[in-house]
Amino acid sequence: MFNNLYEKIKKFIKEYYKNIIFFVVLYIIFMWPLNYYIIVGGGIMEVGNRIEVEDAYKAKGSFNLAYVGEAKGTVATYLLSYIMPDWKRVKISNYTYDELEDLEDVAFRGNIDLLNAHDNAIKNAYLKANKEYKINKTDFYIYYTDKDNKNDLQVGDKLLKIDGQDITDLNTLKTILTNHSKNDKVKLVIERDNKEKEVVATIYEKNNELILGIYVNAINNYTTNPKIKIKFKDSESGPSGGIIETLDIYNKLTKEDITHGLKIAGTGEIDSEGRVLAIGEVKYKLLGAVKEKADVFIVPNDQNYAECVKIKKQKKLKIKLIGVDNFEQALEALNNLEISKKNK
Repeated sequence: MFNNLYEKIKKFIKEYYKNIIFFVVLYIIFMWPLNYYIIVGGGIMEVGNRIEVEDAYKAKGSFNLAYVGEAKGTVATYLLSYIMPDWKRVKISNYTYDELEDLEDVAFRGNIDLLNAHDNAIKNAYLKANKEYKINKTDFYIYYTDKDNKNDLQVGDKLLKIDGQDITDLNTLKTILTNHSKNDKVKLVIERDNKEKEVVATIYEKNNELILGIYVNAINNYTTNPKIKIKFKDSESGPSGGIIETLDIYNKLTKEDITHGLKIAGTGEIDSEGRVLAIGEVKYKLLGAVKEKADVFIVPNDQNYAECVKIKKQKKLKIKLIGVDNFEQALEALNNLEISKKNK
């Protein structure tokens, strides 16, 4: 039986080997990776499904994070981007700080940005709702390294100690550096690939400042009352869901339902002070919200809001746009929606 099967396969390959080679080569060519991301459209995701708050108040409507769909850049997707309407090519270099960085560095920063969004959303929402929160732990990660940095420090390294002293805040790192001179060496304990490692790093000078050639990002872990748990998928990253996360958490903490039964979508990074910051690819996020029949789209003011107004006018969209500079404005705008509803 197996001999007959072997002979048939052998005969098939012998007769059609040119075709097989052709299709294999064609597949390799079209799937060859290129230094591009391909934007393939946008959509929305109900953020409440990712956020659990103990004894949360229920909402009649929903808060939805607007996102952009991306495909890996290959010969095939690159060529298709010239044919498919609204597909867009974005060079990977737009996401990197220099030519030495790779996609792993970009992916790590996206994950850190998402964790920062969680941190700032919790802080702003709990503060506004007068609920208890406190930082019980802070982790420090290398966000990027200066291209002139020759030390054995990498994007993604977790900083634990410097000169034998635990790093509990960024001032610890800065203070120790100011007590050294150019070309001095410091001992760092880092965590890389879940293993601790000791690194000897040389201090150097740039723009009249003593540095190690790294930018460090702090990620806080909070203890809250009521308790909160935020779970996103590994494939989800970036800071642009910050304002929507904040609104959803606040709505779960307070009795009044600020959704008013509406499907509210939006985008915008939020910082620790509640400011809403501009983001990229807002066009795709707005169109994704419209496609998913959202009633409202919240967006950072200035260039993001202006772009959305232009698109709404061009495509005659019916979705309501709300431009905001901060969390307080977003809350006020949603409360005004209820006022408008009552006045109808």
